[in-house]
Amino acid sequence: MAGFVLIHGSWHGGWCFDPVAELLRARGHTVVAPTLPAMGGSAEEMAAITLGEWGEFAAQHCCDLKAQLGGAPVVLAGHSRGGLVVSTAAERDPEAMDALVYVCAMMLPSGVSRAEFKGLEEPNPDFDAIISKVHGGVATVVDPARAGPVFAQLSPPELVAGVLPRLLAEPHGPRSEPLRLTAERWGSLPRTYVECTADRTIPIKSQRRMQAMSPGARVVTLDADHSPYLSRPVELADALEGAIPA
Repeated sequence: MAGFVLIHGSWHGGWCFDPVAELLRARGHTVVAPTLPAMGGSAEEMAAITLGEWGEFAAQHCCDLKAQLGGAPVVLAGHSRGGLVVSTAAERDPEAMDALVYVCAMMLPSGVSRAEFKGLEEPNPDFDAIISKVHGGVATVVDPARAGPVFAQLSPPELVAGVLPRLLAEPHGPRSEPLRLTAERWGSLPRTYVECTADRTIPIKSQRRMQAMSPGARVVTLDADHSPYLSRPVELADALEGAIPA
């Protein structure tokens, strides 16, 4: 059996993984799905948080889980913006984890930030329309009344209705920080990319552009929206389990 540390994407918290975490636990695995520091916090907290601190937070959870499990393999997975955190954690402490999974996530090469990559993508007006700046641009929020068709159009409506009111303010700073990755550290870990073909937030064309920019990942394709933990939880659990090193 293995351990999983699941890192949520923008505006979400660790609770978004509940359906998948339940499935993995039922299969005998240990799952930790924390909410990143400063999410939904004060303006001061959100202005101060860095991508490096998020990476350290995730890496520490992996270290703690590996110690708890007595050396059993630990898989670090990130959804959407959580991919930035996964990469940063892996570069910081590659020995704390045994494999990485990017779930329709930001798998960017060294030197590129999320904000810079957005400039390479095709316009996505439906996504941009649901986002507003708060605290003078320190953070952003999403309109929950309009987010469903963008984030989770294939997901069960009752699950979507339970998630959208819980969305949090997202610190903007980490999205502007370029990744600093090396082949010796981040690049030493096996990677899986779970692409979601019906994603309206990070469209499949953008996902495949990232795969080309950071080649070498094993690719799993799901007929899923941007919330595969809601729309395809069994298939996502299978993909995560399939990333456990032999």
